[in-house]
Amino acid sequence: MRVAVNAWFWDNPTTGSGQYTRRLVAHLGLIAPDLEIVLVVPGRHWFQVSSFRFQDSSGSQPEIPLLKPGTGSLGKVWFEQIAFPRACRRLGADVAHVPYWASPLAPSVPTVVTIHDLIPLLLPEYRGGPLVRLYTALVSRAAHSAALVLTDSQASRRDIVVHLGLRSERVRVVYLAADERYAPPPSNSPLEGGSWRGGYVLYLGGFDVRKNVATVLAAYRQAGPVIGEICPLVVAGRLPERDTPFTPDPRRLAREQGVDERFVRFIGFVKETDKPALYQGATAFIFPSRYEGFGLPPLEALACGTPVVGSDAASMPEVVGPGGVLLPPDDAEGMARALIRLATDEGYREELSRRALAQAARFSWERTARETLASYQDVVT
Repeated sequence: MRVAVNAWFWDNPTTGSGQYTRRLVAHLGLIAPDLEIVLVVPGRHWFQVSSFRFQDSSGSQPEIPLLKPGTGSLGKVWFEQIAFPRACRRLGADVAHVPYWASPLAPSVPTVVTIHDLIPLLLPEYRGGPLVRLYTALVSRAAHSAALVLTDSQASRRDIVVHLGLRSERVRVVYLAADERYAPPPSNSPLEGGSWRGGYVLYLGGFDVRKNVATVLAAYRQAGPVIGEICPLVVAGRLPERDTPFTPDPRRLAREQGVDERFVRFIGFVKETDKPALYQGATAFIFPSRYEGFGLPPLEALACGTPVVGSDAASMPEVVGPGGVLLPPDDAEGMARALIRLATDEGYREELSRRALAQAARFSWERTARETLASYQDVVT
């Protein structure tokens, strides 16, 4: 089988779509070395398409000469709607896969599209200006032309069926997974064992408004006086360049919430290679997001054995399950109580850590790849 993959985000491995594309391709290569995957990328001009044929059971990542057109959003739409389907036809692909919400209105071969979430459609703050809304309308309509829609959670599947009006049998859940490097500390690590817990409460993620960082700080305003000296709050991630209603500066929020500055650390950008150790050293991971299509940061924390204190909204119950404490997104008092217990009750913390590891083990990139491959086979037959 020859699969043509829209690789627009291939050279953006720090984005969710870029990570998903790279990890999926690598694991498809591992489970089905005879599968022929063609990565279709933009060329120098609108009408040129470069491709890289991937057929490597080692799971290594191919290097692609990606030359994006200098035409901004118009060039992206042209690639998605014109160049990519033309490339699929010329390549003789059996099936196409668009790994983000941008399938063509007129596909040239049976097309699978992965819609991770409907954030631009459902959340008013993310709808953007007229051009963004027009693009959202375009890709919403184009989803009806796909042979099959994949999504990351049952919560997202419900949203897609209801808000895009697709038949439920055409929308399939294929869960994502944490990268293999997210794991408990090795047995020879000073972090391994009960003594490695109790270091800090961790928030790691974005600062846009749906992430609800205000509740992180409100919870810690209540928990800090009890556990701040033994378990400070660590806020990780590149801070907003500007303090706006869409990306409120967490330092200002901390001052307004009255969080004791002795008990909170803003550590800024964290390299991907440093994230596992940051999760491993945390007593708890706090994540009160209002909406996630899946929610990789909580799963990464669980895979490191770190319990999650978070919201019960959208996909979070599916991802976190019994590996944490889930509450309404604005329940700062309940989250504070959970953090205090995790920091002071060793038996409770160890039990939730065991549950966290068991929950994380339910997700794997091998499973994601196998279920995606089965989806390709279903639309071809």
